[in-house]
Amino acid sequence: MPEGRTLLKQPKFDLTIERLALELADTYGDFADTCIIGLQRRGVPFAKRIVKQLNKQGITSIEYGSLDITFHRDDFGKRAHPLEPAITDIHFLVEDKHIVLVDDVLYTGRSIRAALTAIEHYGRPKSITLLCLIDRRFNRQMPISADFVGLQVDAVDSEYVKVEWSGIHEQDIVKIYSNKP
Repeated sequence: MPEGRTLLKQPKFDLTIERLALELADTYGDFADTCIIGLQRRGVPFAKRIVKQLNKQGITSIEYGSLDITFHRDDFGKRAHPLEPAITDIHFLVEDKHIVLVDDVLYTGRSIRAALTAIEHYGRPKSITLLCLIDRRFNRQMPISADFVGLQVDAVDSEYVKVEWSGIHEQDIVKIYSNKP
């Protein structure tokens, strides 16, 4: 694997998650009419960490789920290898709720567009906001922006940003590579 440049590691990694959870708590209070939905695959570990951090702040009754966007992607069926769907796990109504969509990296905006389409199958939310750990702000192909951002990164199209989570990977770290590892 090529050597990447580190963008975020401990202890700043945990501080970033703590700051984002505080921003969410400031915006949504006790989360009575708000739910958190992590996008499969890479947004789910981030969403779990956000929920865990909110629990540490005393907000314990958070409706949380995960959303698979595979069949809503605009490149579904157009890839050399078929995409494997993940599990959607939403056991609550989103009707008239504030939804916080969570993903690790905001790149072109296409995944978020697919998530917005997928959410429609679960009801009509009051609002949808986007929380991303990394925002690659100069690579957008859709008019989508994050409401809560851990770190903004200026990266060219050929660069690849990878987030690793302890418990899944060796450590919590964000790296940028000149080519996809």
